[in-house]
Amino acid sequence: MPKITKEQIIEVLKTCYDPEINIDIWTLGLIYNIDIVEDKVNIRMTFTSIMCPYGPMLVEDIKTKLGQDKEIKEVNVEVVFNPPWQPSEELRAMLGV
Repeated sequence: MPKITKEQIIEVLKTCYDPEINIDIWTLGLIYNIDIVEDKVNIRMTFTSIMCPYGPMLVEDIKTKLGQDKEIKEVNVEVVFNPPWQPSEELRAMLGV
């Protein structure tokens, strides 16, 4: 039975974009943890802000895209705000801030 890899999950996450910034959630650093237990994927993530209007849409996008993989039976997304999101220096340069 093929095993789901973290790399496969990351490749899917790179197709989920924050529509406000137009950068994928992996590059933004919104994903804090990926845990794979057999055919279940647990993701811990944050948003760019607590009031992010696109937060629920991003969670649904993750679940929909990962759910297309026949090896994945369950996708759980936990949204946390501790630690708060901080853009990396590289990301700050990309955003021009």
